[in-house]
Amino acid sequence: MATVAAAQVDFGLPLALEHSEEIDGMLLPLRERLGSACLSEFAFSNLYLFRRAHAYRFLRGPWPCVAGVTYDGVRHLMPLFDLYAAPVAVLQDLLREHDCFFPVPASTAAALDPSLFTVTQCEDDDDYLYAAQNFRDYRGELLRKKRQLMQHLLRQWQVTAHPLGPDRIGDAESLLAAWMQDKDKAQGEADESACREALQLIGRFGFDARIYYANGDPAGFIIAQRLSAGTAAMRFAKGSDRYKGIYQYMFHHYCMQAQDIAWINFEQDIGLPNFRQTKRSYQPHAMLQKCRVALRA
Repeated sequence: MATVAAAQVDFGLPLALEHSEEIDGMLLPLRERLGSACLSEFAFSNLYLFRRAHAYRFLRGPWPCVAGVTYDGVRHLMPLFDLYAAPVAVLQDLLREHDCFFPVPASTAAALDPSLFTVTQCEDDDDYLYAAQNFRDYRGELLRKKRQLMQHLLRQWQVTAHPLGPDRIGDAESLLAAWMQDKDKAQGEADESACREALQLIGRFGFDARIYYANGDPAGFIIAQRLSAGTAAMRFAKGSDRYKGIYQYMFHHYCMQAQDIAWINFEQDIGLPNFRQTKRSYQPHAMLQKCRVALRA
C-alpha cells in the first residue's frame, strides 16, 4: 500500500527494529487476552513493515503508544496498554495532537463509558476471520468453486511445497515481480515494499513462510504469522496468474500442515472492491471491527 498522503507524525521515535522486543512485550498480553479476535496490527512485525505507509513512530512513557496516520488521513494513536485502564485526564493529554485512538478492539470499545467517549468504525478497516477448517476441506456449496480450482491445479501441475528459507528468497522475489506485473502495478505500489522487506526478515520475525512450485517452477508463496494460541494471520500471499488455483492450494496446504491453527486472520480489504469480493468469497466466520475512539468535548 502506498504511503498515505497526509500530515506526517513529527514526534516520538521512528519505528526501528531495536524496538521489537519492547513493543511486542506490550502487545503480547493484548494478543493473549483477545485470542482469535486479536487484530492483525497487534504485532511489531506488522507495524514495522508498514511503518512508512503509516508514518509510525514509537511514543515511550507510562502510557506508551504508536502514533501514525490511517490510509484515510486520520492522525491516530495505537495504545500499547488497555485503554480502559488509563485515567481520562491521561487520555485527554495523549489525544491533544491526535484525532483518535485506533485500532481499538470492539470488546475494549464496548467497555468504555459512552458519556465520555465516542466510538466510530469504518468497514474498510475490519479484519476477516475464517475457520481454518474452511481451507482444509472447502466443504459446502459456497466453497465448491475453491475446491474445484484447487483440484484443477493439481490435475494440471505437479505441485510441491518448501519452507521459504534464504536459498529460495530469489524465487519468491521473482514471484513478487510477476505478481506486480499481473496486477498492472508500478514499482512501490500495493504492498510490494512491505512484502519485499518481509522476505528479508522472515527469520527475524519468526514468520511461517512457504513457497510452492508447479512442475519445478515457482508458482506462489505465503507468509503467515501466529498471533495467539490457535490463531494465525496471513500476512502475504502472492501467486502467478499462470497457475489457476494456486491460492486455494496454498491456503489449504498451510492449514493442513498447521493442524493446531483453528482461525486465520486475512486482515482488512482497505475498501478495494476486488479485494473485498475475493475475501468474502472464502466465507468469513466474523469481521473483526477496529474502532476509532475519541473523547467527547
